[in-house]
Amino acid sequence: MSRKYKFNNKEGIYFVSFATVYWIDVFIRESYFELMIQALSFFRKERGMLIYGYCIIPSHVHLLFQAKKENPSELIRDLKKFTATNLVNLIRDNQQESRKEWLLWMFKRAGKKSSNVTHYQFWQHHNQPIEIHSDKFFDEKLEYIHQNPVVSGFVSEPQDWKYSSAKNYWQAVDPVLDIDILS
Repeated sequence: MSRKYKFNNKEGIYFVSFATVYWIDVFIRESYFELMIQALSFFRKERGMLIYGYCIIPSHVHLLFQAKKENPSELIRDLKKFTATNLVNLIRDNQQESRKEWLLWMFKRAGKKSSNVTHYQFWQHHNQPIEIHSDKFFDEKLEYIHQNPVVSGFVSEPQDWKYSSAKNYWQAVDPVLDIDILS
């Protein structure tokens, strides 16, 4: 793997993206989004994850973050493990999930292809962390994150996507997740 996609600097700010297996559109129900938001909030408050930008869209998550207390690789690993387990359980227990059997079958299928997965695989294994090396690069990645739902055709303006830090930056009312804004 290239040095470009590793957490080489424990104190660095990183841009990461992680996608569901097979790019499945999982985040289409409010409860799934909410679980992801609650996990990010917990990791921010309890694990020292500084979140400078985020966006959750149906098949993947973008984060601009820094690990204050621990190794960023371990922090992302734990976030993905926690959310994978809890999202699979939420899907399995959701009586109104019309795609339940298919989703669980796809996660199980992905898990069988991976030697280090015992049952279900929710997230793809790679994160492709990119360390932020300048203010300009930070701004570019933040803009990319915020434009993602616009480019995908979900909204016309970045701040209109409920599950994005664009709301925090555009002084919109009621962002769903508190973040850490660099001044």
